[in-house]
Amino acid sequence: MYDLPTRKHALALLTQGRSLNSVSRETGISRSALREWRVRLEPLGRPRTECVRCASAPRPPADAAAYAYLLGLYLGDGCISPHPRGGFVMRIACADAWPGLIDACRTAVLRAGTGNSVCLVRKQGCVMVSCYSAHWPCLFPQHGPGKKHDRPIVLEPWQQHIVDAHPWDFLRGLFHSDGCRITNWATRLVGGVRKRYEYPRYFFTNASADIVRLCTDTLDAVGVEWRQARHSRRAQNVSVARRASVALMDVHVGPKY
Repeated sequence: MYDLPTRKHALALLTQGRSLNSVSRETGISRSALREWRVRLEPLGRPRTECVRCASAPRPPADAAAYAYLLGLYLGDGCISPHPRGGFVMRIACADAWPGLIDACRTAVLRAGTGNSVCLVRKQGCVMVSCYSAHWPCLFPQHGPGKKHDRPIVLEPWQQHIVDAHPWDFLRGLFHSDGCRITNWATRLVGGVRKRYEYPRYFFTNASADIVRLCTDTLDAVGVEWRQARHSRRAQNVSVARRASVALMDVHVGPKY
């Protein structure tokens, strides 16, 4: 959206007898916008949604479960970036292979966000679930310059309260972004014959030690047994392989779809 001085400057050029094409080329403003400004200079007012964190009495988002899920998605595959015209854009990357995840992410942004519309931006191999708001840093104070694994990631007390109340939603967001459910296999000698058997397990992988700790602390809180898996050079891996724990994860988290 262009500010009022920019609109007045463009109209002043038109009043000098310049053509729409000429002013559009000089200012980068579309001809349709210039024609609209001739009829109505000031933009139509949009109803503003009060930020729950900026209110005189700050409060948590109304849909705390959706917020917990969105927090997990954001810590995994999300980012908040300044918008060139002010405000911020939240983007959550969702792979094309999981259309259900794209829908779930979009729903979470609508229910737990700022009330603004959500758009899906197609990229190679993925969809960016995007939403503009001036208040994303209020809702997600973990936002900051640089990559998440290069800066401390600590939940605010009000966020931790939401995670404590909705731990499975938070874990579902983490595992749906930076986790997976796979089927492992191994071989064993049975009566002198080597047989193959398969078993499911969950993995969570993230380069931030703080985010991994948030994940494992929450797994501990819900009674899921986990262990550190082999680390890569850039990330830490958490494995959930115990049969009872996998069964719990299947009930409350489930695979991406």
